[in-house]
Formats: sequence, structure tokens, C-alpha cells
Amino acid sequence: MHGILGGHTGYILEHSEALDDQQLHEAVAAGPRTGIAEISTPPIELTVVIPTFKERLNVPILLEKLKTVLAHIEWEVLYVDDNSPDGTADTVREIALLDRRVRIIERIGRRGLSSACVEGMMASAAPYIAVMDADLQHDESVLPDMLHKIESEKLDVVIASRRMAGGSMGDFAKGRVKLSDLGSKVSKLVCRCDVSDPMSGFFLVEARFFRALVPRLTGSGFKILVDILASSPTPPRVGEVPYRFRTRQLGESKLDVNVQLEYIFLVIDKLVGKWLPTRFALFVLVGALGVVVHLAVLAPLYLNHRHHFPQAQLIATAAAMTFNFLLNNAVTFRDRRLHGWRIATGLLTFYAACSLGAIVNVAFANMLMRQGVPWYFAGTAGTGISSVWNYGVNAVITWRRGRA
Repeated sequence: MHGILGGHTGYILEHSEALDDQQLHEAVAAGPRTGIAEISTPPIELTVVIPTFKERLNVPILLEKLKTVLAHIEWEVLYVDDNSPDGTADTVREIALLDRRVRIIERIGRRGLSSACVEGMMASAAPYIAVMDADLQHDESVLPDMLHKIESEKLDVVIASRRMAGGSMGDFAKGRVKLSDLGSKVSKLVCRCDVSDPMSGFFLVEARFFRALVPRLTGSGFKILVDILASSPTPPRVGEVPYRFRTRQLGESKLDVNVQLEYIFLVIDKLVGKWLPTRFALFVLVGALGVVVHLAVLAPLYLNHRHHFPQAQLIATAAAMTFNFLLNNAVTFRDRRLHGWRIATGLLTFYAACSLGAIVNVAFANMLMRQGVPWYFAGTAGTGISSVWNYGVNAVITWRRGRA
């Protein structure tokens, strides 16, 4: 091995534990003094990370476009595929056999755009990393401008923006434009900087900046840029370049209700994740909506004298609990969602758990009252205890984690 690597490199490998970081850096920078000739291949300057799922037809098209626009840059492209059933990963492998700039990570049993981007970015050794979609809607021709801007202005992030002068949302449907507008406004609650298009999925980051904040990332959902901007401990140095969003030509859009739910999870995590688990915060939020449903059912039943109060209260309670169960099943525990006959059994266990939670609520609040605690504090404490009980029991029993 020593002979293959050359005397200088072999020495570094043999004695690296005895060298501090500065000495190791200087030793590597000094280059080989003996052994085989130094390989003169220039280092990679830019890695383009492209997450994929069922994008086989778009892979060779986008690759040819990248070859054209990055002709004067040392680059590589890293596809991160979530085990696409259409053979996307195999298509990339066939190309990679003939082009060393093309790499592939195929993930089995894991899904998610943000986590795919994080894995791809962490697998790069380049000083700058770009993230873009495989669907040809992102204009690859602005990549050189983005790279020049981040280098020349010493920035942390450069965003390809659809919302600044010279940019365009393209032929987005009005509904999606409004949804994107709403997402941009919400994201400003958690982002630590002022940018025109925080919802963009097309951006370029300085690698050291990114690696430093990876432990802070939520790593879920479809808006990795918002996650990055919100996770930076200090306001990041951000620049933007305009681009025109193109219409998808091949494949199918991945935007669905799950994407929107993942975004809600991300925003809640960045707002309260330091103090509360995101799933618990959603569970409590659903419970608050359940109170509204409870009152909406109770009022007409009791005030219209259709039922005595105990009967009306029982019906309203059942309605609110059913509402809470269905919404929690669809949103809070969407990754463990119950289907078919399991919905019926899950509803029964939810009723049982929450009924016990109500008993715990009343008993704990009553105990505090007997000890002279003010009624409003006792009531709040009882509700808090029952919320934790309901969440914990239902997470373990009703929506217990099974095999993926």
C-alpha cells in the first residue's frame, strides 16, 4: 500500500494520529516528494445534488444540460434515489459507468426529499453544493451565476428566486401560486433572514456552512431550504439570483397533501421544537380544535332543549373525540396511519385512553383544589396532565410503531 500511495502519502497515513490538524493539513498540501507522480486532476468545485423518485426519463436530459452549462467548471452530479420503481437508479448507474462525474446513492426503506438532499450533500467533498429537482423545472443555466455569486461575495447560501425582478413562477396554477405565497409568508416566521423566495427548491450552499448546521436540521418534509435557513444559529449570508420556473414536461408532480403536511411539521418544529416534541404540539393543537367541535355540537343540542345537559354533553364528547381521532390519524400520526378495520379498533382504544385521561384530569385537578391551589391553575394543570397521558398512551397503543 505504501508503495502504491507513494512515500509522502504513506508517511501521512502511518503517522496521522501523531499530527494535529494544522500539521496534517500542511503535510497533505506539501504534496508527494517520492513515489509515483502526482495526479494532476483538478479538484471538484461544485457538486449538484438531485433527489429523485420516478424520474428515469428526465435523468439523461438534465445531465446533458448540466454538461453544457457547467463546461468551464469542475463539477459532479450526485443523484439520490428513493428506490424508484421505474428504474431511475439503474439508469443513473448505466450513465455513471461512462462518466466519472455521475454518482448515485440509492436508498432502501427511506423516503423524503429533505433527508435525501441531506444525505447527498453530506456525501460531497466539494466546497460548494447545489440542490435542484430532476423534473427540468429548475433552470440549470443560472448555476454558473450562483456559483460566481457565492464565491465572489463570500456568502453562505445563494437562492434561485422566482419572486425577484427577472424571475417568474412560470405557468403555475393559481391555486399553487397562492399556496406558495402562503408558504413564503409562514416561512418568514422561522427563517433568520429576509429572502424573496424561501420556498425555492433550487439553491447553492457553502459546504462548511451546511455541515456545521446539519445536527440542527429537522431533516423531514420537502422544503430543505427553509430548514437550512431556520436552523442556522446566526443569520446566514444570503444572496439571490432570478430564474424562470419551467413547466414539467415528463413524469408526474410530487406535490400532494403529504407535502403540505410535512411543511406544517417543519414550521411547527422550528417554532416550538426546542421546548416540545413536534408531534405532541400537533396533538395538543388537534385537541384545541376538538374543544371547538365539542362546543359546536353541545350548544344546539342543549340550548334548543332537545336533550338534557348530561345527554348533550355525552354526545358532544363522543363527537369531539371522534373528530380528534380522525384528524390525529390523518395528520399527527400520518406516518403510522391506520387503515381499514384498524380504524375501528383504533377508535375504540382512543376512546378508552381519552376517557381514562379525563378521569386523571378531574382527579388531579380536584386534588390540587383540596390543597388550596387556585381553580384556574388546578384546571389548567389537570388538562395538561391529561394531554400528556392521552398523547403517551395513544402513541404507544393506538398508533404504535410497526414495521415499515
